[in-house]
Amino acid sequence: MKERILDAIKQYETIILHRHVRPDPDAYGSQCGLGEMIKASFPEKNVYMVGLEEESLRFLKELDQIPDSVYDQALVIVCDTANQERVCDQRYTMGDMLIKIDHHPNDDAYGDIVWVDTSASSCSEMIYDFYTFGKDKGLKLTQEAARLLYAGIVGDTGRFLYPSTTDKTFLYAGELIHYGFDRTEIYNGLYDVEEAVVRLNGYVFEHFKMDENGVGSMVITKDVMDRFGVKASQASLLVSTLGGIKGLKAWAFFIEEGKDIRVRLRSKGPVINGIAKKYNGGGHPLASGATIYDWADVDKVVADLVEVCKA
Repeated sequence: MKERILDAIKQYETIILHRHVRPDPDAYGSQCGLGEMIKASFPEKNVYMVGLEEESLRFLKELDQIPDSVYDQALVIVCDTANQERVCDQRYTMGDMLIKIDHHPNDDAYGDIVWVDTSASSCSEMIYDFYTFGKDKGLKLTQEAARLLYAGIVGDTGRFLYPSTTDKTFLYAGELIHYGFDRTEIYNGLYDVEEAVVRLNGYVFEHFKMDENGVGSMVITKDVMDRFGVKASQASLLVSTLGGIKGLKAWAFFIEEGKDIRVRLRSKGPVINGIAKKYNGGGHPLASGATIYDWADVDKVVADLVEVCKA
């Protein structure tokens, strides 16, 4: 599969890279890390990284704005995106060939070439794996590409704390830091938080619910976010803060975002991505996301969490 992807990259003069909506560090890291790698390896090619920018992650990379005409006869690569509806910038279908590179369960096998590795800690880890395969076949890795891939790995492993972290993850991270980028700058960019978010986190610890089954839940409405002066994307970052609570097995954050209610699911063991699929989402067995459209569905999601925790 990696050979086929490299052959496709060599074949096309224009390459456009996409990733998922509401991007996290791994989305930026894999999309832009691969983009920078292709630029360095094939400077004669036209390479673009597109999508709506996440303000908190602009320190990693500023994305390109391109017209529809650029997609004519282009190779399109979508990174870190399990389902087609979650691809940011739905023009991804307008190219000549489509490649999917992802580490989520392959429930939606879209694309002409599909490379999915659910054993990888992150899509950024996969991109570095692609480099190790192709470094003797024309691929070059710059300091900027290494920086982006390292940030993606750090973000999706929770600074190497999540169970998805493997010996390969540590090996690749160790190789990447030899490129000499500023790791402190990355950590500060990813984990420094505004005072308002810290105060909202205090509100979360005070108001979250936890039942006798080890199921936790937290509802954050627009009124609450307005009171603290934070956005939905900032509130979503707090979902992992409950992970250290003794007795908690699985939990959900319900965050009002426009007309939708964003559901962030986390678990210490029970598999919860089946619940995410049930509610218009998906993801990893222990970390998933979904969307509901009615506050009445909050109790349904919590009830489903209770069932998996009892099982």
